[in-house]
Amino acid sequence: MKEGGGSWVARRFIGQQRYSETKLGIADDLQDPDGISVHSFRQAQNAARAWWKDEEWKALGIAPVTGPYTVKNAIEDYLAARERRGSKGVRADRYAAEARVIPKLGAIEISKLTAKHIRDWHEAVAYAPKLVRTKKFATERATRPVGAKDPEEVRARRSTANRLLTVLKAALNHAFHEGRASAGEPWRKVRPFRGADAPVVRFLKADECTRLVNACDPAFRNLVRGALLTGCRYGELTRMHASDFNAEAGIITVRESKAGKPRHVALTDEGGSLFGELTAGNAGHDPIFIRDDGKTWGPSHQQRPLDAASARAKIEPAATFHILRHTYASALAMRGAPIGVIAAQLGHSDTRMTEKHYAHLSPNYVAETVRAALPVLGILDQTNVAPLKKRA
Repeated sequence: MKEGGGSWVARRFIGQQRYSETKLGIADDLQDPDGISVHSFRQAQNAARAWWKDEEWKALGIAPVTGPYTVKNAIEDYLAARERRGSKGVRADRYAAEARVIPKLGAIEISKLTAKHIRDWHEAVAYAPKLVRTKKFATERATRPVGAKDPEEVRARRSTANRLLTVLKAALNHAFHEGRASAGEPWRKVRPFRGADAPVVRFLKADECTRLVNACDPAFRNLVRGALLTGCRYGELTRMHASDFNAEAGIITVRESKAGKPRHVALTDEGGSLFGELTAGNAGHDPIFIRDDGKTWGPSHQQRPLDAASARAKIEPAATFHILRHTYASALAMRGAPIGVIAAQLGHSDTRMTEKHYAHLSPNYVAETVRAALPVLGILDQTNVAPLKKRA
C-alpha cells in the first residue's frame, strides 16, 4: 500500500495465463467513501461485479450499456436473454412492455427506482383504457374505456396489470443477478392484485358452436372446427402439417406447443373425419389449415373473421380461440372425463391449471377425490338399526 492510501483493483483471468485489469477507485483509508471515486469494500465489490459483467458482454460481442442503467435497459436485456434461450412468449411480452411499461417507467434509473414508482404505475395500468387495434398511419394508439362497474372487466384489467408486473419484476431480477442493480430490490415490496387471476371460464353451448361454425367463411370454418374438436391453440393449429395426422391411431400431433413439448391429441370420430378430409391427397409437409387464397394463417389473422362470424351468429361478446379451447375442455369435464385426461389433451404440464378452470364442471371429480383421500376414522358407534327406505 502506498503512503497516500490504497486503491481498489479488479483482475479477470482471460485465458493462456493472461489477465485483464482495471482500477476501480481509491480505497477509503484516508477519505470517506462516496461511491464515485472513493469506495468502501462493499462499493468496490459492486463496481468489480459491474466491470466483470461488462467484460463478459464484450467477450460475447455484446456492447455494454454506458451511462445510467434504466428500467428500459433492464427490460431489453431480459427479453434478449430470453430470446437467446429460446423462451416462448417473448414477442408478446415485448409488445406489452413497449406499450405499458417503458413509456411510464423506462427512463428511470434502476438505482433511483422506488416501490412507490412501481406501485403507482401498477395501479394506473389496472384502470388505463384497453389498447385495441390501431388503424394504419394513425398518430395515436386506439383505446377503449374500461367499464369500471363491470366486475369481470375490472378483474381482467387487474389481471393484465399483474402480468405486466411479473414481466417487470423478472427484468429487474435479471438486472440484479447480472450485477446491474444493487441489493434492496424495491420491486419485491409491490404485491399483485389479489383474486385477479381467477376468471369465470366462458364456453359456448352446443347450439352456439353450431351457429358459429355455420357463420364462418369456408376456410376459416375448418379452423374453427379444428379448435372445437381438439382444444388446440390457434398457433398450434396453424402450424399443423398433413404428416401430423395419424388416421390409424386417431390422433393429431402438436409438434410445437406453448410448453415447448410435443403432445398427441386423441380425436373423436368427428375429429378424425375432419382431419381425414383436410389431409386427403396432401403431401406430408402441406399445412392442414390454409386460407381461401391458399396462404397460411398468420399470427394476427384470426380475430377479425371470428368477430364477424360471432356477430352473424349473434354470439355476444365475440368468441375467441381461447374460448373455443375452453369450450372443448369444459365439454369433456361436464361429461365426466378425468382431470388428468383433460390436462393431457390441452398440453398442461400438470393438473393444477386444469383443476383451477374445470374441476368445478366435473360432476364427480371433487366427490371422488374426497372419498378416495379421506380414510375411514372408525369414530361412529356400532348399531344394528337400519334406516327405513322411503316408499316410492
